Amino acid sequence: MNHFSKAEQDDWLTVYLKYLLFVFNFFFWVGGAAVLAVGTWTLVEKSGYLSVLASSTFVTSAYILIFAGALVMITGFLGFCAVLREQKSCLSTYFCLLLVIFLIELVAGVLAHLYYQKLSDELKQHLNQTLTENYGQPRAKEITYSVDQLQQDFRCCGSNSSADWEYSTYIQSPEAEGRRVPDSCCKTVVVLCGQRAHPSNIYKVEGGCITKLEHFLANHLLLMGAIGIGVACLQICGMVLTCCLYGRIQMQSY
Repeated sequence: MNHFSKAEQDDWLTVYLKYLLFVFNFFFWVGGAAVLAVGTWTLVEKSGYLSVLASSTFVTSAYILIFAGALVMITGFLGFCAVLREQKSCLSTYFCLLLVIFLIELVAGVLAHLYYQKLSDELKQHLNQTLTENYGQPRAKEITYSVDQLQQDFRCCGSNSSADWEYSTYIQSPEAEGRRVPDSCCKTVVVLCGQRAHPSNIYKVEGGCITKLEHFLANHLLLMGAIGIGVACLQICGMVLTCCLYGRIQMQSY
């Protein structure tokens, strides 16, 4: 009678672990979808700003998040199968994938943190150089488009101020047609509106585009880091639950 009671308790413990792992797996799958969505949104919706960055670390972090998010969603389906079938081989594979994803997100988090530390210095050194040397050049059409989009979206003009454009190769060239700033600096963009650099006509923002872009990138890095940490914490719980369920199934097989 006591032996039957012990076996019954073991069965209930296994069922309890299965339900816990099933619930975890659902939140894990949702977290993977969030990671994938943030990474994709960063590259697709905001890709216009990325060409003005000197380093590819921001882009690399986004790609790692996309890969990790896709792998999380695939692993989530495997986790459902592993819980339902109670196969030790499926649980072992599931645990290994959780560990791999955890390491991938750890790398992405380290990259994002390192890039966050040097973000301000990179923007100060590179953005002004991009505006003065590359904007409006025949071989830098992508950069020209990125700067125009940046100035319109953030309603700013110049790296630190609109005065930065005085030293631009483009503004000093005949192609500028007398513009003092690019047309994208104007509050209402029309052809040759950049000829008039008055505050009523162009954006005059304290700190220029550097401050705006730095704030935007910093928020993105923090968002990616927060989601990555949240999913990583879920993964630790999942690995513990997987080990417990694996142990219960192993004991019941004897």
